[in-house]
Amino acid sequence: MLEVDRVSHAYGKHAVVRDLSFNLAPGEIACLLGSSGCGKTTMLRLIAGFEQPSAGSIRLNGVTIASEKSQIPAEARRIGMVFQDYALFPHLSTADNIGFGLRGKFPKGRTALALATRRRIDEMLELIGLAEHGARYPHELSGGQQQRVALARALAPQPHLLLLDEPFSNLDVELRERLSLEVRDILKRAGMAAILVTHDQNEAFAVADMVGIMREGCIEQWDTPYNLYHRPATRHVADFIGQGVFLPGEVLSRQIVEVELGRLDCDVPLDCGSSCAECQRDCRLDVLLRPDDVIHDDASNVKAEVIAKAFRGAEFLYTLRLASGAQVLSLVPSHHNHAIGEKIGIRLDVDHVVTFQQEQ
Repeated sequence: MLEVDRVSHAYGKHAVVRDLSFNLAPGEIACLLGSSGCGKTTMLRLIAGFEQPSAGSIRLNGVTIASEKSQIPAEARRIGMVFQDYALFPHLSTADNIGFGLRGKFPKGRTALALATRRRIDEMLELIGLAEHGARYPHELSGGQQQRVALARALAPQPHLLLLDEPFSNLDVELRERLSLEVRDILKRAGMAAILVTHDQNEAFAVADMVGIMREGCIEQWDTPYNLYHRPATRHVADFIGQGVFLPGEVLSRQIVEVELGRLDCDVPLDCGSSCAECQRDCRLDVLLRPDDVIHDDASNVKAEVIAKAFRGAEFLYTLRLASGAQVLSLVPSHHNHAIGEKIGIRLDVDHVVTFQQEQ
């Protein structure tokens, strides 16, 4: 439905988006995820029509809406947008805010227009679960309710595509997590294709079907949240997504690597990076270990010292020092409350072995 083909954009001599490509299927929710300054918001502005690419093209339903030579105006693209601050009109009721973008949408004639508009507003209020709040004004709504009204206003004109620019950033953590799931459910029920921009990976994973990890104007990996976590394509993606450490390892065979905590069987032949097609015996590499890969086991002969811990309710996140001085992370049920300086038994339980060439 949406095709972004080798798009680049610069402000003066400063390149912000570089040769970027991705596709979005009908009804699919995608996310551009990255740290501040990586180009994700600029890419959203290019799709919306607020900026024009310096190279490449953007097609929506087979129609080129932007290239270095042509630009369809933003208002003619049928692309909805939910802004970071919601941009609700304080003097309009919830129903009137939702209906604002419907002017001129339905047949002419006062009666027909009023009926069609009212019907669509009622559909949107029902969709976002605010059917009884149409007469309320924005200041009478909670932050989460305001966010849903902004979403309904963007959906009301039935756009081809919806863009969401960090829509949860003004909310507290608990509300943000709940609303991200609600927004996904609303978009899926509406059958709406959407692109979310955020720097919060929890939001990205909760909402999106596909996520693009952006860095310096490029997408390093475009994949499902599951694959980004368990099968990162680059060291940057592995480091950016989730938590984990890189532990030095030595290749014993094409599918076995040994680290300080033991031997790991790989389900694919080991690859130590671009310098060689396939790792051979004695090749050195780095193995990514997530906190859920390191299991607390009192019966294990391998001991590690607790040097830091973070209480998370159901779990502790322990930082552990190995005999070599290397550190690993471990998620442990919170009834195992160990003191700083205490040594505990650990073992590996790794389903997806991820390796990278050692940095020089």
